Parts: sequence; structure tokens; C-alpha cells
Amino acid sequence: MTDLVTADAAPQKKSSIVVLAAAIGVLTLVGGGGGWFLGKMLAPALQPPAQPAVAGQSPAAAAPAPAAEAAAAPAPEGGHGGAEGAPAASHVVDLKPILTNLAYPSDNWVRLEVSLVFKQAVDDQLAESVHQDILAYLRTVSLQQIQGPRGFQYLRDDLKERIDMRTQGKVADLLFRTFVIR
Repeated sequence: MTDLVTADAAPQKKSSIVVLAAAIGVLTLVGGGGGWFLGKMLAPALQPPAQPAVAGQSPAAAAPAPAAEAAAAPAPEGGHGGAEGAPAASHVVDLKPILTNLAYPSDNWVRLEVSLVFKQAVDDQLAESVHQDILAYLRTVSLQQIQGPRGFQYLRDDLKERIDMRTQGKVADLLFRTFVIR
């Protein structure tokens, strides 16, 4: 009687492994086929449009070099290749990195790299005084005040307000390049 029970259990276990292997094989084929189909649909959208070839030229010679296109394209007014309405590069000042500890907890440090966008001519002394003002302000801030996206926005708003008061409106914007808390 015990022989019958063990004899029935072995074939059933073997068939469950075969069913599992077949299911994995089918799912692999379905996943591969779906990936191939999706790739075929998206690939034409990701490729740049083909340029017509001139008779007698190879396809490589028909496409102009990107550097030649950039050199041939006229620069927008103002002489810079930036977007319209963007301030000239001479109006942006990168401040030195600011590295200081926070008020609470004092073992947390903040590294901040910012740029100032002046409305008119750059004033280096004013930029240095803004740098020192930002450093002094960051020493009074606690970690809880600047945590998360809302805290970062409050920090940015506070710094912009302090800069506006310090510069009497000569700075148009404050740009964060890096902001690291450790």
C-alpha cells in the first residue's frame, strides 16, 4: 500500500515541472514578441528623418556635416546661440561654492553652488556681498526647514528675497547649480 502512494507522487511532481517550464517558455515568447512589436512601432519615431540623396553622390556625402550646418547658420540677434529672451552670458555670475554647516543639527553640512543673473552690468563687489549673505543665512537654517521639495522652494524664495533686498533689484534671478546636504 505504501508503494502505491509513493509511485503516484513521483509522476505528478514530474508533470508539474514540465507544466512550469512550458509556462515560462510561453511567457518568454509572448514577452519577446511584444518587445519586438513595440520596438518596430517606436523605432521609426526615434530615427531622424532621411535626407534625399543627390544623384551621383554616396549617402554619406549627401548629408552635410553638423559642424558645417552650425557654421553656416546665422547667429540670432545678440550674437549668442541661446534661446530668445535669455540674458547675455556677460550678465551671469557664478558664485564660488558655499560649504557650511547647518544650525541644527550642526553635524549636517550643505554645499551650494549658485549663479546670479544681473539685469544689467555685473557688479563683482555686489556679487561677493550676496555670496557672504547667502553663507550667513545658511548657517541659521535647520535641516527640517529645507527638507523636501517644499522646503527647497522656501529656501529658494528666502534667498531671492534677501538678494532683492541686498541688491535693490539689480539681480533678476538666482540659479541653483548644485545643492547637496550631508
